[in-house]
Amino acid sequence: MYRYYVKSQKITMELPFSESYKIKMVEPIRKSTKEERRRWIKEAGYNMFNLKSEHVFIDLLTDSGTGAMSDRQWAAMMMGDESYAGATSFYNLKRTVKKLLGFEYMLPTHQGRAAENVLFSALISEGDVIPGNTHFDTTKGHIEFRKATAIDCTIDEAFDTTVQHPFKGNIDLNKLESVYLKYPKAHIPAIIVTVTCNSAGGQPVSMENLREVYELSKKYGIRVIFDSARFAENAYFIKTREEGYAHKSIKEIVAKMFTYADGMTMSSKKDAIVNMGGFIALREEALYKKAAQFNIIFEGYITYGGMSGRDMNALAQGLDEGTEFDYLETRIKQVAYLGQKLKEYGVPVQEPFGGHAIFVDAKRFLPHLPEGQFVAQTLAVELYLEAGVRSVEIGTLLADRDPITRENRYPKLELLRLAIPRRVYTNNHMDVIAAALKNVYDRREEIKSGYKIIDEAPILRHFTVQLAPSHEETIGLLGP
Repeated sequence: MYRYYVKSQKITMELPFSESYKIKMVEPIRKSTKEERRRWIKEAGYNMFNLKSEHVFIDLLTDSGTGAMSDRQWAAMMMGDESYAGATSFYNLKRTVKKLLGFEYMLPTHQGRAAENVLFSALISEGDVIPGNTHFDTTKGHIEFRKATAIDCTIDEAFDTTVQHPFKGNIDLNKLESVYLKYPKAHIPAIIVTVTCNSAGGQPVSMENLREVYELSKKYGIRVIFDSARFAENAYFIKTREEGYAHKSIKEIVAKMFTYADGMTMSSKKDAIVNMGGFIALREEALYKKAAQFNIIFEGYITYGGMSGRDMNALAQGLDEGTEFDYLETRIKQVAYLGQKLKEYGVPVQEPFGGHAIFVDAKRFLPHLPEGQFVAQTLAVELYLEAGVRSVEIGTLLADRDPITRENRYPKLELLRLAIPRRVYTNNHMDVIAAALKNVYDRREEIKSGYKIIDEAPILRHFTVQLAPSHEETIGLLGP
């Protein structure tokens, strides 16, 4: 008799992905009832910005200033120099900006829109045109406030949420050159390239496109300015999606990206992972000196610009941490986790998934609602009622009115943005969000009408607008 022995084979299990941090402190959040939420959202005029934070269970209104700072950032705050002029914290931030981004001149501001206000005051005049890739709301607001015009030159693929294109934030070079040919150089002070492009769904811009935009702009003598709130996330996508960059570090890619810019504005509340802060960085000394005067008028002295020394220290540390691959992989994979869940549930979203948020295609979600009833805002209200999840509309409300005709502008994309704060929520929270949206999607035919405006500001209305259900009679309905 023969016995046969089979040598056992050991199968090595692939380790699952895990976060690149551990939790040191927690903050309690409170669940609420649907009856409470129905009352609260009505009192808020059906405007997500008017809700009290204590009435929100999971807050996806924005990723701006809502992230959790690291132990090293908190430690850096303790070393803040609060001198009015010449603080060591300023020079620490200035060195970090020069090292990572390559700019010689830097002006701190209290946040991104303040940076826009200062720079645009020095740069933009009435009658100017500023091309770019779907300018965000505050950018467009600052442009139009100065009686100038923002022109969208984004590639067409960005406006079809079903198209798989790795860099939907790219600028169409033919559209851009047509602007350069149509308008005098004296009336095009700059092109604004937003990296990543928020209004298109958090979509990145390729390194190749950055180079081509820069070269075309130099041909016509036009400055290139980056709206850099999420530049590190853009670098991550270049590393993971663009040929030739897989073996480059995030910091190397970032350095390369900014060789194709003459200047930048930064809302540090995003990729620098701070609760408040921003800055302007420039190569031109003359433009820096002009902007510095506005910085003193609007923000504060040029070595603090509306920021405390401790905040500048936290910002400098955050810039360093935010340009590390492990952190970015954790952050962006959590966003993709939510996106994949929603896709599995059949919820229509912008694809491929962006860096800081998942964007739900409200027109495909609620195709039976007329666009004049603010479809994405309607969806935002329904999601809040379902589970206490606060999101934000990136659609007709945000697009505002045409400054000349005062008619509503209807953008090509009507999106609901689910912006994920950095290092704040777990994937269990993502599961709750996905389940809540699935529930709304399953009953979408029951949503028969949207909302109408009863009061609005003349510009950037979505922050303070008051709404009412469109089927309700409203006494004293206000016009534009």
